[in-house]
Amino acid sequence: MDIVRVMDDLVCTRRVPGLGSASLRVVRSAQGVVSVATDPVGAPVGRWVFATTGSAARLAMPDPTCMTDLTICGIIDQWDEEVPPVATAHRATDTGSGASKG
Repeated sequence: MDIVRVMDDLVCTRRVPGLGSASLRVVRSAQGVVSVATDPVGAPVGRWVFATTGSAARLAMPDPTCMTDLTICGIIDQWDEEVPPVATAHRATDTGSGASKG
């Protein structure tokens, strides 16, 4: 999941059928990347939200057949925007299970 800020509503009167009537928001990451997200929670402009990507984004929508790869999942109550998010790498470690890595 990512933390992004809602910058504006996005109104598109003509869309592919797979988007249905999903609400759309323009969001910006802390690194300045601008994207469009579907918004089933009604996040207001200016708020920090957390969003999910990929196939999880479809599952977060009320209609899991919605064509989206970025969905707002919740509105963050408090976020210090002065503290940049720290990227962490999830690394598998070898625990000595004896499994061969061929």
